[in-house]
Amino acid sequence: MSLVSWLILIGIIVVVLALIVVVLAVQYRKVGPNEVLIVSGGRKRTVTAPDGTKVKVGYRYRLGGGTFVIPFVETVYTLPLDVVTLNIRTPEVLTHSGVPIMAEATAQVKIDSSDTAIRLAAEQFLGTGKEGIRDVSLNVLEGKMREVIGTMTAEEIYRGRHEFNARVSQAIREDFARMGLIMLSFTLKDISDTQGYLDSLSKPQIAAAKRDAAIAEAETEKEAIIKSSQARKEGEVARLAAEALIAKAQWENEAKKAESQVAVNQKKAQADFSYELERYRLSQQIKKEEAKMKAIEKEEAIKIEELEIARREKELESSVIKPADARKYQIKSEAEAEEFRIQAEAKGKAEALRLEGETEAELLKKKGLAEAEAMLKKAQAWDKYNQAAILEMYFDVLPELAKAVSEPLSKVDKIVVVGGGEKSLGTTKITAQVAEVLSQMPDVVKSLIGVDLKKYLRDKLAPEEKDEK
Repeated sequence: MSLVSWLILIGIIVVVLALIVVVLAVQYRKVGPNEVLIVSGGRKRTVTAPDGTKVKVGYRYRLGGGTFVIPFVETVYTLPLDVVTLNIRTPEVLTHSGVPIMAEATAQVKIDSSDTAIRLAAEQFLGTGKEGIRDVSLNVLEGKMREVIGTMTAEEIYRGRHEFNARVSQAIREDFARMGLIMLSFTLKDISDTQGYLDSLSKPQIAAAKRDAAIAEAETEKEAIIKSSQARKEGEVARLAAEALIAKAQWENEAKKAESQVAVNQKKAQADFSYELERYRLSQQIKKEEAKMKAIEKEEAIKIEELEIARREKELESSVIKPADARKYQIKSEAEAEEFRIQAEAKGKAEALRLEGETEAELLKKKGLAEAEAMLKKAQAWDKYNQAAILEMYFDVLPELAKAVSEPLSKVDKIVVVGGGEKSLGTTKITAQVAEVLSQMPDVVKSLIGVDLKKYLRDKLAPEEKDEK
């Protein structure tokens, strides 16, 4: 075989070995010390029952540790050996004396670790776990508690809880053994009833205990009174003897005190006088020191006030004066600028008015000269006018006067004439009035300017009439 073939063969062998190792590792199952590994399937095994008979079973178990499980042949289950805590509370159950009571207890149950117990528990609790164990154990324990309560009186249960616990443990042992279970402990926590029977059981004992306590207290008080009276008597005798000795000692003491009181008073007077002098001197010194302190305090207050005034002045200067100065300078600058602007505008307007006045004066002057020259020429022309020219001018003005007089009539929309005879209509009077107004024009001109047009025309026309004759 070539090298390549050998390498391929070795690779295949390594892969096969690795697969075998993986399969073995996967199929090797392990459990903790609080669990039982149940392996079912494979060949059957012969076991010995509790009664000594031989029984073939199709499973094996391992308490803790591990074992190899044949793939595709055997199946693995786990059975817990943990302690299960049960809290039992029975309803009202009649005792042997016919008193209904309720009981509360707690118990700890687990699967026994013997071969027979493991096999029995595997047959009954495999697959249900701790919950299945708890439910079954709770029901069995509650039934056994009710059974034991029915065989005992309320007084026996109340006074002998240990006996009650022992009876329940004894009653449950056989049933638990058939299921592979074992009860590790059982404790009656409390019993109660709804009729007050248990409370009445304690009342005689409580009353007797109170009675004995009262009697003992009275006996103790009696002995105490006797002993205290005897002690007071002995104490009174001793007190009177002591008072006599005390009175004698006091008399002697008073005599000595009277003798020494004079010297004491003298010393006391001297001491009081010295004390008063010293107190007066100290008070004067204290007053001086207080005056100095007040002066210092006033100086410090004055300094503080001066500093505060300086601070306020600076604050006023920074917050009021300086902004006011700045505002004042700003207003002054704005006023000066406005004054300069107004003066400039006034100067410009004055100059413009002066130029305009000079222009208007020049125009008026030229206009006046032109009008004067025109009037002069008109006067010269009037002097040269002959009779025909004057008549022409007069006759030219008459139509304008007639127009001016009759112009208001053109603006009248409707005329209502009231009165008038058959021969003279009111409308003819209107035209007659217009002619009358025109005939009065020479008189009006004479009254306004003093020129008699009728005389003037008569004088002008008279020579011509004479010449014709």
